[in-house]
This record gives sequence, structure tokens and C-alpha cells, in this order.
Amino acid sequence: MVDLWSSGTDYEPYVGRWSRLVAAEFVNWLGVPAGRRWVDVGCGTGALTNAVVTRCAPSEVLGVDPSEEHIAWAKAHQDDPRVAFKVGDVSALAGHVADVVVSGLVLNFIPDPAAAVSVMRATSPGGVVAAYVWDYAGRMELMRHFWDAAVELDPAAASLDEGALFGVCRPDGLEDLWRDCGLVDVSTRAVDVPTVFRDFDDYWRPFLSGRAPAPAYAMSLDEGARQRLREHLRARLPVAADGSISLVARAWAVRGRST
Repeated sequence: MVDLWSSGTDYEPYVGRWSRLVAAEFVNWLGVPAGRRWVDVGCGTGALTNAVVTRCAPSEVLGVDPSEEHIAWAKAHQDDPRVAFKVGDVSALAGHVADVVVSGLVLNFIPDPAAAVSVMRATSPGGVVAAYVWDYAGRMELMRHFWDAAVELDPAAASLDEGALFGVCRPDGLEDLWRDCGLVDVSTRAVDVPTVFRDFDDYWRPFLSGRAPAPAYAMSLDEGARQRLREHLRARLPVAADGSISLVARAWAVRGRST
């Protein structure tokens, strides 16, 4: 599943634009002093890296991601000399030392999250290790509406719902993971950001990319079933008089300190 988001062009309209809003709130919550060395694990298109550069006055930031396409996108949209991007997974951090290691919207796609967090901890001796993930089962509403509508039409779709698949994407799951990996002073919080769509097409179009669980499900349907899902979704969404749709995207954030 790590390779599902190989294209920044697909990722940005689906969740990338909302990830940037969460990233800003997330780094503010961490409250890291200026001049620190940061690593962004699974940096993707660079939303979290850019928030660190803009808000945290780092001495350096290394973004690591397994997707060459994402790294190319990130480099094209960030030219700060303090920032470097590298193709690779979390194992690429072996021997690297940082003050803060963060990850945005990635943990649930890593086959062994505990192993990844352990590497993050080792990379940041005595430092901060933190991450955020979508609240798939609750108030990540653009996906929650999709899966609720899909399951109403096709009960078998429940087995593909990210809310059921990603148990780590809850406060207790994140806290347990952080503590089990030896991190201390662990805390979590919800980060809610508005997701306002111009109209229904602005909401629906990203589901046609076929990437990630919800878009993949949408594109697995035949044209008739996909149209039924489209209209069922349209009927249940809160469409304003001007055609816009205002939802909330909630992420769960976790932070701790390595010893």
C-alpha cells in the first residue's frame, strides 16, 4: 500500500491539500524551539516538511519517501537550502541523527509500524518523535461519507473501509504504539481542519484516481454502480445553496520523547 500514492498529481486534490492544514497545526502543537534538526518520514509531496520550514526555523530538514515521483514533486516545490529529500523508506535513516523525527499520514500504510517507530526513536536520541494519521473511523468526513454511502449500497464494501482496516488510527492505538516502542511523555490530540469543496465535482473527482482504498473501490465498480454511488453520495452530503460542501477532516496526532 505504500506505493499507492506514487503520483503527487493524484494525491494533492484528494488529501494533500488538507494535509497541509493539519501539518501547520501539528508543528505548532509540538512547540519545538528554533535551530533543531528534523526528519520527515514518508514525506510524500512535502506538506509536513514545508510546514516545518515555514513555522519552526529548523537548522536542517531531511524528507524521506519511497516514491521517486513524490520526491520529485517535493523537490520541485521546495528550494530552501536547509531542506534535502531522499528516496527510501524508514530504513534509510540508519546512522542519521536528528532532534525531531515526524511522520504525517503514513504509519497506517507501513507494514510494521512498530519497527518504523523504533527506527524513528533511534534516530532521535533524547528528542521528539511525533506523527499524525487521519481519523478514518470518525471525523475524516470526506472518506467517512464515502464509505458509509458505499456500504449502504454494497455491504461487502465494509471490509475495505479504512476505518475498519487501520486500527492504529485512534488515540489509544497511537499511545500504545508509542509507549510499546519505549517513548515517554506520550500525549495525543485531535487536529480538526475545514475541508470546503467548491461543488460536488470538486469532492467527487479525486475518487476517480483509482489510488488508495476509497478511490480504488470506486474505480473497481462498473459504470452503473459507480454512478449509483455518486448520486447516493450527492444526496447525503451537506450541499449549501451555492453548491459548496463544508466538511471537517480530523487527524489524530501523537508525540513522545525518546530516552
